[in-house]
Amino acid sequence: MPLTPLELPATDDAWLSWGESYTAGLIDAFRASVAALKDGSARSAAEVLSLWNDGDLAIGDVAAASELLSEVHPDPAVRELFEERARTADALATERQQDSELYAVVSGVDAEGLDDEAARRLSRLLRDFRLAGVHLPAETRVEVAALDDRITELSQEFNRNVRDDVRSVRLAPERLAGLPADWIAAHPVAEDGLVTVTTDYPDVVPFRTYAIDADARRELVVALQNRAWPANDAVLGELLELRAQKAALLGFDSWADLDAQTKMTGSARAIEEFIARLHETVAPQAAADYAEALEALQREDPSAESVDFSANMHALELLRREKFDVDTQLARRYLDIAKVRQGLLDVTGRLFGLEYTELPDAPRWHPEVHVYDVALEGDALGRIYLDLHPREGKFKHAAAFGLQTGVAGRQLASAALACNFTRGPLLHSELTTLFHEFGHLVHQLIASRHEFAALSGITTEWDFVEAPSQLLEEWAWDARVLQTFATDDDGQPIPAELVERMRAANVLGRGQLIARQLFYTAVSYFLHRDRPADRTAYARALQAQYDVLAPLPGEHQHASFGHLTGYSSAYYTYMWSKVIAADLFTAFDRADLFDEAVAHRYRDLVLAPGGSTDAAQLIEDFLGRPYSFDAFGDWLAGR
Repeated sequence: MPLTPLELPATDDAWLSWGESYTAGLIDAFRASVAALKDGSARSAAEVLSLWNDGDLAIGDVAAASELLSEVHPDPAVRELFEERARTADALATERQQDSELYAVVSGVDAEGLDDEAARRLSRLLRDFRLAGVHLPAETRVEVAALDDRITELSQEFNRNVRDDVRSVRLAPERLAGLPADWIAAHPVAEDGLVTVTTDYPDVVPFRTYAIDADARRELVVALQNRAWPANDAVLGELLELRAQKAALLGFDSWADLDAQTKMTGSARAIEEFIARLHETVAPQAAADYAEALEALQREDPSAESVDFSANMHALELLRREKFDVDTQLARRYLDIAKVRQGLLDVTGRLFGLEYTELPDAPRWHPEVHVYDVALEGDALGRIYLDLHPREGKFKHAAAFGLQTGVAGRQLASAALACNFTRGPLLHSELTTLFHEFGHLVHQLIASRHEFAALSGITTEWDFVEAPSQLLEEWAWDARVLQTFATDDDGQPIPAELVERMRAANVLGRGQLIARQLFYTAVSYFLHRDRPADRTAYARALQAQYDVLAPLPGEHQHASFGHLTGYSSAYYTYMWSKVIAADLFTAFDRADLFDEAVAHRYRDLVLAPGGSTDAAQLIEDFLGRPYSFDAFGDWLAGR
């Protein structure tokens, strides 16, 4: 029988009962696989791995559906159900990985004769047993499990506080000077004569970019940076402490050391060395960028004394106009959201041999979600969901989520994007974000045909995961690519010379922007290392060390830094992956980014293997050499 994608409820009122029965069935299947492993039967290594894979598939699908639907479903009761099921999935997975009886079964198999993927799965499984603490006394394992459960609860609370805390400022209409006409039209004046501007992305990004009123920008950005404050400060403090306690119980010096065991870095020391090297590389250019941005602000407003997070995007917009005659509004007229969405599918289809079929009547959690079945050269891979616009109760950032793991011969993959783009013409920065996040879906689907769930999809080391998505951003800056879908109302494609000016202007402030990412990296890592009592003061000290932007009085950015839950101490992975992405891009012909030969080789050697091969080996297989830092330096300088 041909495989079919996961079917979601067809009516709104069926979601709660479906969620309960779907996850309950998977949990039962998980428990059955555990019972079978423990029934005393003598089994070969292949049989043991097969039963373990049954459990991986079942509990992984509970976790994936729960993570996505707790963040995007419009019904609070459904979100609450999936939050509870996520905690259940985590607890069951921890319990299984700490089970000494199961460890005896798995460690006692004869691995001789296993193929490469099965041998890799066995090796990683034994590693995961050790990292879960199976070797510890029973009472210590209970303590670790309790810590895991509480860490999950705290992570959910942190994310919920950010998701539900939409703040706003109220401004007089004249303070909107500089904003696009369609943005102003979408923000009518209320009866009291004021306009409401929220902290959702479609308001914040244009406001930070175009608003001339510096005080208004600052007021809105302080509101943005204070979401979930003060509630999340205490949540984060407990989360940091519990992670450190878990690491200590498992015999590691720090949470980062424990977390790094499954990543390319392998140790906290390697992360610190990377942070230091990146800082040394970026600092001179970041300082020069800051000086240039301040001069631009002062030409507009002689009273400007510094560039902070409320002013940096506006300063870069001024510089783009002055130096390259590029106003980001010029590109918007070519970036209708419907055309962009279809263009993204056409571009990735052409590159990787993917075929997308839209399903206008397929069940979905919200009417604005677009649904597509995906095939690779005629073979079904799965289904994707594009949930691109903000709404109440929805995830506030932009991210890719799994929904169902693809496994060869058993089930097709399902995955989704949850973003917060404007419903009108996109900014080019939004287009780039869309390409980035879609890179994750491409990776998830193309790598979905492995035997083992734990090696299928995006299961490579987490500090490599962002490389394919950052690589795909390059296609959003290529004139030939953009002209295949970026057209104005008269059907005229975006001019190549405009795209070239945009590319040149994109180098502006690059050092400063990377320094900001380095600051986030430092917050993520050093908060976990040092666990300060005053996290606000500590974050400000890190900003002074790594960022060039001036401090923004009254902000508490760490309270809404959502990556502190899922990425924990490993936000460095974005920059680590950027170094790799820049190197991967050297294999492509910049004059012809539609070269299918190199794109297919990249698809087959880097994306398709999923977690079946070490990331460093995937890169070397594609480039013909180990990856290096050199291309990142060239990218930073705009070469």
